[in-house]
Amino acid sequence: MPFVKKQITSRQPIKLFLLLMRTFDISQKEAQKMIDTRKISVGGQIVTDKAAIVQGDVEVLLFEPQTKGLAPIFQTKDFAIFDKPSGVMVHPRNRASGYTLIDEVRYHFGEQANITHRIDKETSGLVLVSKTKAAEKRIKQMFEAKKIQKSYLALVRGKIKEKLFINEPIAKNRDYSTIKLKVLIDSSGKPSQTVIEPLEIFGDCTLVKATPLTGRQHQIRVHLFHVKHPIVGDPIYGVDTGTAIGYLDKELSFDARVRLTGAPRLMLHAYSLAFSYNQTKYSIVSRYDFIEEAKAVTRLYF
Repeated sequence: MPFVKKQITSRQPIKLFLLLMRTFDISQKEAQKMIDTRKISVGGQIVTDKAAIVQGDVEVLLFEPQTKGLAPIFQTKDFAIFDKPSGVMVHPRNRASGYTLIDEVRYHFGEQANITHRIDKETSGLVLVSKTKAAEKRIKQMFEAKKIQKSYLALVRGKIKEKLFINEPIAKNRDYSTIKLKVLIDSSGKPSQTVIEPLEIFGDCTLVKATPLTGRQHQIRVHLFHVKHPIVGDPIYGVDTGTAIGYLDKELSFDARVRLTGAPRLMLHAYSLAFSYNQTKYSIVSRYDFIEEAKAVTRLYF
C-alpha cells in the first residue's frame, strides 16, 4: 500500500508543525498541509490544530511510492512522459486505492513531481508529468492555453468511412438518478469539438484517430457515443443503465462485460503529444501497439 503509518516521538513538548519540519526536513507550509489533510494522529485521535503542542508518540500517515518497473519513455530535466497501461489509475481515489501511476512518478522523481493531466483508468497511453512545482505550473498553463496537442486511437462500433467533425456542447450530469453518465451532450454545456479520422475498418468496427480540440472530461467517449459509434469496451457510454450500474458497482463479470461492450477494456489509447517547451519542439508517440490489440479484440469478440 502506498500509504504507511510511521511513528515519531518527542520527549519534550513541541509544536506539532515544528516536529514535522525537523523530522522530515520540510517547510512550515508542507508541515501544516500534512495536518490539514488529516495525516497526523496522537493517541488514536486525528490532530487538526496546526498550533497543537505534542509530546510522546505521534503517528504520521506517509505516502511511500511503490514501483512495478514502469519507467518513463522520454524525459528532460523538467518533465517526463509515461506510457500508461490500461487498468492503472493516474491518482488514488482514496488512501486504500493501492498502486497508481503517481507511485511511479514519485518513485522516479521525488515528492515534487506530479501528473499534469488525467486519463481514465482504462485508457492506455501517454501521460505527461512534471518533475518540479515550477514545471507543473507551466505545463498545466500550457494545457489550459491549448498549447499541447493530443491525439488518441480508438476502436469504435460501426463503419466510419469519412472524416467527422463533432461540435457538440458537453455538460456535467447533475442527476445520477436516471442515467449513470458523468457528462452528456447538452445545449447548456461548454463548447466541445473533436475531429475523428477513420484509419482502418475491421469487420463491423473502425479504428479511428481522435483529436480533441477542447479538453472536456470524457469528451471523446461521449462524442463518439453521440454519433452512434461508441468506443468498443465502453461500460458507461453506449450501454444501458443497468450495465453501467453493474460496472460502477463492480458487479459486472468479465464475460458479461465482453458480451455487452465488446471488449474487456475501454479501447481508447492516448497515442501522441506535441508541444514546444523552452524553444524546443517535442512530438512523442506511444510505443504500445494498440492497433494490434484492436485487431485481436475484433478477432476474439466480434
